[in-house]
Amino acid sequence: MAIENYRKVKLIKLLELLRQHTDAQHPMTNSQVCAAMDEMGIPCDRRIISQDVAVLNDMGYEIMVTMIGHEKAYYVDDRSFSVPELKILIDAVHASSFITEKKSNELIEKLAALAGIHQAEVLKRNMVCFNTRKHSNEKILYTIDTLEEAILTQKKVIFLYFDLNENGERVYRRGGHHYVVEPVALVFNEDNYYMSCYSSRHDSTSNYRVDRMDGVEIIEEPCSEKALALRDQVATYTEQAFKMFGGQLEDVVLEFDRVLIGVVYDKFGESVKMIPSGENKCIATVKVRISPTFWGWLFQFAGQMKILSPTHLLEQYKEYARKAEL
Repeated sequence: MAIENYRKVKLIKLLELLRQHTDAQHPMTNSQVCAAMDEMGIPCDRRIISQDVAVLNDMGYEIMVTMIGHEKAYYVDDRSFSVPELKILIDAVHASSFITEKKSNELIEKLAALAGIHQAEVLKRNMVCFNTRKHSNEKILYTIDTLEEAILTQKKVIFLYFDLNENGERVYRRGGHHYVVEPVALVFNEDNYYMSCYSSRHDSTSNYRVDRMDGVEIIEEPCSEKALALRDQVATYTEQAFKMFGGQLEDVVLEFDRVLIGVVYDKFGESVKMIPSGENKCIATVKVRISPTFWGWLFQFAGQMKILSPTHLLEQYKEYARKAEL
């Protein structure tokens, strides 16, 4: 490589070196920097390293200078993500079932590298491996990329959709015929990633698990005005589509043991108003879309939570309870 090209890449390589190999506990001395640069095939004079660092600092990269003995040393302290922030992101990736084991490991390596090699080892060493339900669709990241592009360009998508049989083999719905829909949003809900979409052909909305989609492609057909309107109301739409899975919206008065206060906040939000009811109970009025999902949620707290009103829902609850005892 010509000497002028070394000069062009020297500052870039110096910045990469310090970002990857240094932090406040692991600065690199002039001698160490020069040795590392020489290993990369970039000639380095230890007498002008401080000048190069000054140039980088003038450009806003903030490289810290300290002394180790009688020698200057350098480190990068301010990073895009702090170690606790990266820890949260790494744990989220590892806990997500829709990301395959292979892709999870790749993402974790990339996230950990943002902290530099020393903190990266700490982050990976402190990771608890607990998710054994990872999905197997290795194309999911490419699918997400295609769907995001379709949403951005307001185009329809075509894909195959499958279930798994008792042997873990793919069984395509509609006998292997394609779905053509208009993407509205990508939604993470209860450990799975979904595409919410609208079909102008059937004038209906649907949700498809992204890890069950195959052969996703954008087609050069614009989305309808109704689909675009749903995008403008995406928060309300996804709230209805995922939290309660449809049904009539009702004001429901619930009475529950105080130990379930956190559960009610988790389900309906921390803005829910509660009032004491006796020594160990509370009452709250919540907005609920009445559906099997709501009943399933309610029945897991049998004996600790009940409906006070409206009356017709109380009777429906009692009827479900009677059937469950049969």
